[in-house]
Amino acid sequence: MSDTIPSDAVGRRILCNGEYGTVLYVGEVPPTTGIWLGVEWDNHERGKHNGSHEGIQYFNCRHPTGGSFIRPNKANFGVDFLSAVKEKYGLNENEHDPESEAGLSLVIGRKTVETVGFDSVKEKQKQLNILSDISVYACAVSLAGQEEEIRKSCPNIQQINLSRNLLSSWKEVLAIACQFENLETLDVSENKMKFPSVLPPASQTFCKLRVLALNRTGVTWTEVLLCATGWPALEELYLAYNSISLLKRPIDVLQNLKWLDLSNNQLTDENQLHLIADLPRLESLILSNNGIYSIHFPDAAFGYKTRMFPSLTHLMLKDNRIAKWSVINELDKLQ
Repeated sequence: MSDTIPSDAVGRRILCNGEYGTVLYVGEVPPTTGIWLGVEWDNHERGKHNGSHEGIQYFNCRHPTGGSFIRPNKANFGVDFLSAVKEKYGLNENEHDPESEAGLSLVIGRKTVETVGFDSVKEKQKQLNILSDISVYACAVSLAGQEEEIRKSCPNIQQINLSRNLLSSWKEVLAIACQFENLETLDVSENKMKFPSVLPPASQTFCKLRVLALNRTGVTWTEVLLCATGWPALEELYLAYNSISLLKRPIDVLQNLKWLDLSNNQLTDENQLHLIADLPRLESLILSNNGIYSIHFPDAAFGYKTRMFPSLTHLMLKDNRIAKWSVINELDKLQ
């Protein structure tokens, strides 16, 4: 950490004493002297106010005590992807990580990825050019770094865990991912990011992507559909803990999706589910803890099968508010 403030500091994600936040203001805060960063913290208990000081509103917070001011030298703006990889995998000169002696594993979606510590892969981790799986979980990654450097160093990567870092935009994710020609699995969960609000330019970056985790990123369903134009082969999509309450009908996107996790959102309106009922290959739908109290398939009378969710074989509804036996009759309408 240093006193140097990035030119694009506003909107950037930071880490300070183990707490994650977003910079929303850079400047003076009279009557004090010097430059301050106005930060909205993910954990509102870390904050002190709503972005105001002595009656002046410097920035706005979603929670009345979610913000505070810190000096720039207290903020960690993160590192580029390749620096994090080299640090994690013990490739920096004259450095030794004692934790590398212990075996670790991380889960991306439903797949377990080996990380540092296993003797059988230790040499692979020191030769990035032959690695197929990389995890930089919670390594403060915020930037892609120099153009094409990742491609040169890690040409064979197929699975990446980038969760719980400092990525502030989907654009930065693209800048990293576009350097992997065979990327199949990507986890960027727990990165509160800005996503495109308009249809993004056509790209082949994710043409082979099959598994994508966007849990706790703040993404909306509308933003998912905009980005999904670039995910033609996607089979598994994880969107838990995003406060999603409204859905839209996917048109010409997500047509190969087999697994959709919408757990721990706010899909209380049963009619919202009808909007995704035409996904032709959807086999598993996770709707746990959404506050759902009823489910109805209006196209089918009692004793008949619905045409909705034609391929569904697994529907998880635990921890909802369903209390009526009539819902059981409705579920029996599924093919």
